[in-house]
Amino acid sequence: MIQTPLPAHGGDRQWAARLARCRIEELVDFSASINPLGPPPGVQAAYREGFVDLLHYPAPHGSDLQSALAAHLGIEPERIVCGNGAAELLTWAGRECAGAGLTVLPVPAFGDYRRALAAFDAPYISVPLAADFSLPEALPPGDAVMLANPHNPSGYLYSPTVLAALCDRFKLLIFDEAFIDFLDDPAAFSALCGPEHPGLIVIRSLTKFYSLPGLRLGYAVLPVAMAARWQAWRDPWPVNALAQHLGVAALADRDFERRTRAWLGPARCRLAAGLAALPGLTVLPGAANFLLVQSATSAVHLQAELLRRHRLLIRHCTSYDGLGEGYFRVAVRGESENALLIGALGEILAKTPATSRVDGCASNPPPSPDRGRPA
Repeated sequence: MIQTPLPAHGGDRQWAARLARCRIEELVDFSASINPLGPPPGVQAAYREGFVDLLHYPAPHGSDLQSALAAHLGIEPERIVCGNGAAELLTWAGRECAGAGLTVLPVPAFGDYRRALAAFDAPYISVPLAADFSLPEALPPGDAVMLANPHNPSGYLYSPTVLAALCDRFKLLIFDEAFIDFLDDPAAFSALCGPEHPGLIVIRSLTKFYSLPGLRLGYAVLPVAMAARWQAWRDPWPVNALAQHLGVAALADRDFERRTRAWLGPARCRLAAGLAALPGLTVLPGAANFLLVQSATSAVHLQAELLRRHRLLIRHCTSYDGLGEGYFRVAVRGESENALLIGALGEILAKTPATSRVDGCASNPPPSPDRGRPA
């Protein structure tokens, strides 16, 4: 077992390199769900051109990027708030929740939702999802709801009908669409294409699909008055000039979008089939660029062994309510890297002692409802 503190997020390559006793460059990172085909060629060219932007202050609200996003989505630029990653925007969503009242939080869920709620002492109730990660038939009453679509960490895709039903029930809705660009038809499942709602907030990432996680870039689409309120809450210049410049270039590279969507489906199917063939692993179906895997062997043990023996980093799911050591998540990467992961896992699972098994893994219960303010 790992004795050092476990990271709460994927992509902590510094931590992984220390455990693997290797250089960061030697790691293959399956823990962060980043598009392995990027960054797009247009972004790489724009990086050289945009370096001069570092000599000047950035646009306070990302005006060029706002305009590019507005054209991309077919909406008014005044409804868009660009952010230092989706995580920053989740923070302001947490502040909105605190003012709205009680937030309903379906779990398992991305851990940053609790962080955002805790930042403003927002009251919430955790509600277990069904075994297949669909929403339960009956949700408790509340004022706000926070949900990822596709779901993180399962990749479950909620239908427009389900989203519309939530819009009928809650006065504030935060839909995290960080992975929606990986769908063949994102617009068909986005809350942005549903009925208008005065409390609808959609948060998206520009770093995962376009392979720019180190840049920290995301955006929110929300009502104009709410967008102005968020801008007043924030520090000046929250998105740096280079990030704004490269975001515009990324959105313009439509061929990269097509190539990614054509690649992902077959690659995900092959990786899922390879993992499912290994003893003790059950691969859950999902629509995103990652796979959630249920494991009879502790995922913490597998993570440590993969790092020490093969310098491969996967994400255990101990930070997700109701999952724990019996689950891990892996990004879909290139063909040779995916094959390397399957082979390494097969080798480790064949040698795993019984003491590393997870008791009752096949029927891990969902978490009990939790009401109150986050600790």
